[in-house]
Amino acid sequence: MKSGGELVADVLVANGIDHVFTLCGGHISPILVSCKALGIRVLDVRHEANAAFAADAYARLTGRPGICAVTAGPGITNTITAVTNARLAESPLVILGGATATVLRGRGALQDIDQIALIRSNVKFATKVTSVKDVVPRLQEAISVAVSGVQGPVFVELPLDVLYPKDIVKPLYGVKEKHEVKSMNDWIFNSYLKWRLNKLFRPNKTSIRPVSPSYPKVAPSSQIVSLVRESKRPVLVVGSQALHDVSVVDDLADSIKKLGIPTYLSGMARGLLGKGSEIQMRHKRRKALREADLVILCGVPMDFRLDYGRQFGRKTEVVNLNLDPKQLKLNTMLKPVRHRLLTSPSHYVIALQHAVGSHSSPEWMSSLRDRDDLRNEEIVRLSEEEPEKYLNPLFVVRVIEEHLDEDSMIIGDGGDFLGSASYVLSPRKPLSWLDPGAFGTLGPGAGFAMASKLVRPDSEVWIIYGDGSAGYSLMEVDTMVRHGLPVIIVIGNDGAWAQIAREQVEFFDDAVATELGHANYEKIAGAFGAEGIKVETKEELEPAIKKAKSIASGGKPVILNILLGKSDFRKGSISV
Repeated sequence: MKSGGELVADVLVANGIDHVFTLCGGHISPILVSCKALGIRVLDVRHEANAAFAADAYARLTGRPGICAVTAGPGITNTITAVTNARLAESPLVILGGATATVLRGRGALQDIDQIALIRSNVKFATKVTSVKDVVPRLQEAISVAVSGVQGPVFVELPLDVLYPKDIVKPLYGVKEKHEVKSMNDWIFNSYLKWRLNKLFRPNKTSIRPVSPSYPKVAPSSQIVSLVRESKRPVLVVGSQALHDVSVVDDLADSIKKLGIPTYLSGMARGLLGKGSEIQMRHKRRKALREADLVILCGVPMDFRLDYGRQFGRKTEVVNLNLDPKQLKLNTMLKPVRHRLLTSPSHYVIALQHAVGSHSSPEWMSSLRDRDDLRNEEIVRLSEEEPEKYLNPLFVVRVIEEHLDEDSMIIGDGGDFLGSASYVLSPRKPLSWLDPGAFGTLGPGAGFAMASKLVRPDSEVWIIYGDGSAGYSLMEVDTMVRHGLPVIIVIGNDGAWAQIAREQVEFFDDAVATELGHANYEKIAGAFGAEGIKVETKEELEPAIKKAKSIASGGKPVILNILLGKSDFRKGSISV
């Protein structure tokens, strides 16, 4: 009879999972050993949050559930931020959590807490496995929930005695042989333990089958088709949810290009249309939405990023495409939306293009393009301003942009520096930009980057860190070295939590808790066998970037510690 750990590995293989992300612990050893035996690569990190972030990124890039295995108690609590981030980013993350043996629960065992109660509010589905025969059906159910409809994280609790082989569990239980039983109390308790053991290891009869995601699809009505054809100033806004079905991403990009409507990309949709697309606009979106007569929201919620619906003009007709009924109703008191469709945004837009064909609005397109060009010229001008000391952040990201490869992956993890980078960096292809999403989480950079390099080993992977966010996961340089993941790590080092400090000092004339220091982050690299480069002047920047690219192509991670001067480019950008 197979152990629970072996059954977990069997289910993962059946679902096409080729990577598991973890930080080891005695509770989950059977999962890790069994996965390795079946050819699943096990990536072990230095903090459980980064295992969950990596599994999240794996899911986003592959369309398969991302698997994170962590030990009981603090192993699970350490993932909570990453799990919540995955929920708000609608990412199908599966947390396999260890637990104390069922027979020891509630008896003061190590790391024995009510894990289900702790994590339930942060996941779509949480379940506790209490016998070996339930491992397969519960895990398959969890995976199905994770990838169906509005995707999201799930949690499966797997006690130690469910995962380990029976010959190891029996002595753990303290089951005695007949000659060892000395009293009636001994006999009663020993009989109970034998009964528990036999119940725990009843044969599993559930067949293992792959789980396929399901997407609700709605065909475009004649009314929506007419709205598009008759619009004079249409705008398409595409968000991360439109990229859930990885299998149709290229079709989606092709359909948007053929449709020809001015398009704004956000979140993971950045890069969907490649670099230099004539229909993609990057700047002055608020003004465009206010002037548009039709806006199609493709997997984009009307949350703070659209000013809760206040960005639209009073007469703007909005078509909202979303998999989540809650998102379809969000803030409709502020902006009534007549056309709210519970559907897969990507599939709907593909079908809409087939029905509409091409819809050209030359004057409107030209107007938006002129605004974009003016803003780009302004950014170039602002990037050439010299701070009192060190480098202008806009200049830094402009030079990085010039040196990105066509297959580069960009991982965003930061506040102010990443915000500046988002105005300039242009992902070259679909699924080549990853950022935390709506939760505004700091810390996913290393996990996202490691998973990206595993999924796309031939791509150049860049982390764009602020110096504040870098502090959450720089220890993972060790993981990158051990597992041969040559990531280029850029730290925009302005010596502060700049996005907060800028407004706090203006409001309260006090920088308390916002000051860091221009630390020598590049020296961390050497401690783990990577390489580091410090950049303090404009003249040093381009040679340093070229050297970093060369180091990474040679198989080593590299840290670029780039010292930044103060900048007011993003003044007023704080989100609360």
